[in-house]
Amino acid sequence: MQLRSITSADWSDILLIQEECYPQIEPESLKVLQSKWLVSPQTCFVIESDTQVVGYCLAHPWVAGSPPSLEQTLVVTSGHDTLYLHDIALSSKAQGKGAGKLAFHALVEHARDLSLPSISLVAVQGADSYWGRQGFIAQPIDKSLESYTPDACYMVLALRSEAESIQDTY
Repeated sequence: MQLRSITSADWSDILLIQEECYPQIEPESLKVLQSKWLVSPQTCFVIESDTQVVGYCLAHPWVAGSPPSLEQTLVVTSGHDTLYLHDIALSSKAQGKGAGKLAFHALVEHARDLSLPSISLVAVQGADSYWGRQGFIAQPIDKSLESYTPDACYMVLALRSEAESIQDTY
């Protein structure tokens, strides 16, 4: 498994993986998915196995507590205080092979490189238990999550700085 930047040739695979992974949600349009990539190409990538795209990650800097709605086209903004994880999606060909762990660790590094104190997401289809095991904590927000599934849950992972990590070892 390897990670690489998204290219324009990857979008048909990304759309197929989205459809496979989210049967309970109307698939987001190509335009909307690409808008996430266009505002932050450095935090969006695909996961490959033997030159075949088997997963993707779409993430972008955002304002905590105010996740974008599904099907919301993004534009470049300022005042970010979180790396919003729209999606890490894996085809059945990648599941159980460490692809999710690889993508998640890369995402944490991207957030740290951008000096963002947290990663946030909206968990759907029961994924809150998975994200909870990764250290995310459910948090109430004022914004409606009605564009997501009925079980949608806003969650945040607070990132510790390198200095805090080092200090804890002494």
